[in-house]
Amino acid sequence: MTLPTKFDWKKLEKFCFDVFVKAGVSQESAKIVADSLIQADLRGVESHGVVRTSIYLERIEKNMIDSKSDIKVESESDATALVNGNNNFGSVVGSFALDVAIQKAKEKGAGIVGVKESNHFGTGAFYALKAIQQDMILLVMSNASQTMPPTGGIRPFIGTNPLAVGVPAGEELPFILDMATSVVARGKIIVAAQKDNPIPEGWAMDKNGNPTTNAHEALEGSVLPIGGPKGYAISMFIDILSGVLTGAGFGKYVNNMYENWDETQNVGHFFLAIDINRFMPIDMFKKRMDLYIKEIKAEPKGEGVNEIFIPGEIEFRRVEEQKETGIELPFKVVKELHQIGKRYQLELMDAAIHENNNVKETIL
Repeated sequence: MTLPTKFDWKKLEKFCFDVFVKAGVSQESAKIVADSLIQADLRGVESHGVVRTSIYLERIEKNMIDSKSDIKVESESDATALVNGNNNFGSVVGSFALDVAIQKAKEKGAGIVGVKESNHFGTGAFYALKAIQQDMILLVMSNASQTMPPTGGIRPFIGTNPLAVGVPAGEELPFILDMATSVVARGKIIVAAQKDNPIPEGWAMDKNGNPTTNAHEALEGSVLPIGGPKGYAISMFIDILSGVLTGAGFGKYVNNMYENWDETQNVGHFFLAIDINRFMPIDMFKKRMDLYIKEIKAEPKGEGVNEIFIPGEIEFRRVEEQKETGIELPFKVVKELHQIGKRYQLELMDAAIHENNNVKETIL
């Protein structure tokens, strides 16, 4: 039967790493990109996981991503920096910018870094988790290509521009907010289209501005902002900081990586790292966070509610579960990765936890 199959996360990450190295990406960069993709899948954000491998490779092959370019700090002050990604991988550029922001925060209390000439940089949680490991609060955002209309409009003008915040805690799990400014990330509609699944009402409208539950029609139309005008306003704010301020593309000047094969994406990002120790000792802060989280989770629960979660907690649990049981991929993604493996003399099925011979026969 042509069903999704499960893969060992470490072996799947190694497969992706090997693919990018075979495609000419440096080992250092390939490690970052593969890590970003696998972390997304582990957290259950499959729209930003290994499903992106194919488009990343295609953009390398067509010189739309320059994996060998030098990422540079173009200008800086004590607490700020402007990073030029020179069209390298978004996750590699983002990791570079994060390091700059954290270093400046350690030196000056806060680090503010804008980024231009970048590409799709994965999930914001990927960076927030790294900052948390260094006892930093991080706010990170990025703009994206046109997929969402302004409130009252019917055609895409702004992206589903994501926002992520990471805050460390002590004994409790950290606070991780990672959200698109649309009702749903467009990547989830892409995944639904790949599976030929319908999408819920309220996610999107077709190219004529009519509500739709057809994923294919939605991809030709627009996704809708979360909270109506509020989501639209937040997305516009992110575009201003990530695009207008940095010199990156903004609005219609952020190019679509699936459709534009003549111009680079020129995505912009914005990082704000805060050194907690400049406000109070980190141990005291973590104790206060623990108390805050425990009191929230102890609040009276509504009917049928077994537990109150904090942002990011469900994803943390999903990571632990999938590390134990494996990452499940849709059959179309399995088939795509298998073909990529054949091109580079790599065997995807070596990463399968329980290899299904019927699946293998179907994709060969």
